[in-house]
Amino acid sequence: MGRHLADHRSGSTGGRVKHFLRLARTPRETWKRARAGAGSQRVVQFLRIARGRVE
Repeated sequence: MGRHLADHRSGSTGGRVKHFLRLARTPRETWKRARAGAGSQRVVQFLRIARGRVE
């Protein structure tokens, strides 16, 4: 008996892997949100908490 028709597929050219790597290497601006810069008051509060002063 010969092999089934489904067992005669040709080898893959790696197209799916190529497209995956291309997408993985391109920057995704849709997922990265620009954060607003930390204001001076926010930095002061962070340093106060970091020093252990909880006033």
